[in-house]
Amino acid sequence: METVLVTGGTGFIGKKLCNKLKSKGYNVTILSRKKSNDSNSFYWNIKNNYIDSEAIINANYIIHLAGAGIADKRWTKKRKQLLFDSRIISTNLLFEKVKELNPTLKGFIVASGIGFYGTITSNKIFSEQDEPGKDFLSYVCKFWEQASLKFKSINIKTVIFRTGVVFAENGGALEKIVTPIKKGFGAVLGKGDQYMPWIHINDLCALYIEAIENKNFDGIYNAVSPEFITNKEITYQIAEKLNKKIFLPPIPSFLIKIIFGKMSIILLKGSRISCEKIKIQKFDFHYNSFKNLI
Repeated sequence: METVLVTGGTGFIGKKLCNKLKSKGYNVTILSRKKSNDSNSFYWNIKNNYIDSEAIINANYIIHLAGAGIADKRWTKKRKQLLFDSRIISTNLLFEKVKELNPTLKGFIVASGIGFYGTITSNKIFSEQDEPGKDFLSYVCKFWEQASLKFKSINIKTVIFRTGVVFAENGGALEKIVTPIKKGFGAVLGKGDQYMPWIHINDLCALYIEAIENKNFDGIYNAVSPEFITNKEITYQIAEKLNKKIFLPPIPSFLIKIIFGKMSIILLKGSRISCEKIKIQKFDFHYNSFKNLI
């Protein structure tokens, strides 16, 4: 039985992924910021540069999901530093410990983001070969991936998933969109022409498992569904499904900027992202249309 060490294992995606890994017979351990008596939970402290050595020594694969939530709080200077550090410093710490302890590690699989390409609305369809953008999120993703690719330099299979907005029937981003529409307060954000590259949580978990089990999975992939859909289309499709009307006018961009500050860019901007590289691997998206999700 192979052991998969998961960081961020208690988060929205991590919990689901750990359960799916266990159901397939993997031994799953997690790194936690809290000490626990659970034999499958190991302590790490990024600030103190500490990881329980046993967690690394016993791992056959590491799935690195840890990182402060991009959309959880306004992007103050302090928050932006946390968003950066929680990803890059944690990845560097994992690399240094793997290099030091030299476990029998078959793969390092990490979550990056489609923010790599820049948070913009354009006519371009971005693929993995495109250069990083020039805003804050691209900066974070660029250094996050550079830190992750160090594992490749020591001959460990490295898979990076540039992940879109993660949807699930209960919880997460979809619930935040559905709730106001249910209550009759749904509205398009800004112009509504911004694309929202998304992926269902079940498909995302399946991709992580595929990265373990499929030897051909290696390198960088856009973890997004095949469908291109805008904020306006999503809003009206949900309303139709719920038999609700969109009475309110679009929420002006300036008001969203006042409410959310610099973070508003992730609500108001978005381009199309290609998943062709994943499709070449013959991965089957169960949720390939937003209508299938709702």
